[in-house]
Amino acid sequence: MELADRISQHFLDSIAVKQKSAEVLVSPIHRSGEAMVQCLLNNGKILSCGNGGSAGDAQHFSAELLNRFEKERPGLPAMALTTDSSTITAIANDYSYEEIFSKQVTALGQAGDVLLAISTSGNSANVAAAMKAAQERNMTLVVLSGNDGGSMAALLGENDIEIRVPSNRTARIQEVHLVVIHCLCDFIDTQLFGGDES
Repeated sequence: MELADRISQHFLDSIAVKQKSAEVLVSPIHRSGEAMVQCLLNNGKILSCGNGGSAGDAQHFSAELLNRFEKERPGLPAMALTTDSSTITAIANDYSYEEIFSKQVTALGQAGDVLLAISTSGNSANVAAAMKAAQERNMTLVVLSGNDGGSMAALLGENDIEIRVPSNRTARIQEVHLVVIHCLCDFIDTQLFGGDES
């Protein structure tokens, strides 16, 4: 295949996965947005975590909430657990890499808070450990995943929500995760601060 054709195919594949996702993910995104809005209305906070590109997504989400998304509004309490290199390396060195997020959740999470757990495979051991820690703290889980949901799917409780992208390609899953994050930011802003005036 010519390189130009490969480039075009990436766009076509991305569009196809996004169209399929639009058919199946509206309901879980809506439920996740509602859970996050309720958390914020009750003076809770949203913690987020993931590895690699998913760490970037966790940071992207928290930045959009804490600073602003598309409208002027007060900052909202959100924190990515992927950003403090001293904390992460201390936990990884003294305990294990698997605990880098769970120990932070145990220390910072409170009942009624939300954990946004991101893993394209659904098999990230440290994200799964964070999910268990969040459940012990009576937090709500919103899980962004793909493939078959992986081992993390089995950890979901009755009030937890899974947003599973219908794809097995990491790049395509990550692309949809970004759209989902923007949907959640828009949902939160609209519910808390009203729709667009225009």
